[in-house]
Amino acid sequence: MTTTSSTIWVAYGAEGNVVGTVRKTEEGYTSTVAGADASIGTYPNMDIAKNALHAHLAPGSEWPRFREH
Repeated sequence: MTTTSSTIWVAYGAEGNVVGTVRKTEEGYTSTVAGADASIGTYPNMDIAKNALHAHLAPGSEWPRFREH
């Protein structure tokens, strides 16, 4: 049996609402905006994935708070 493990960080906006996620897998770090049908992309490190997620939020959005789950 093969199992795939991943770690997920949930990104919270200024009002405490979920704005997206970053998931760590064997391929890298995958960013997804909350409510999106597809991910933004998979990146080689967490910092790039966080920046990509922030760049896809509404203009003027504050930096989200990331919490590991």
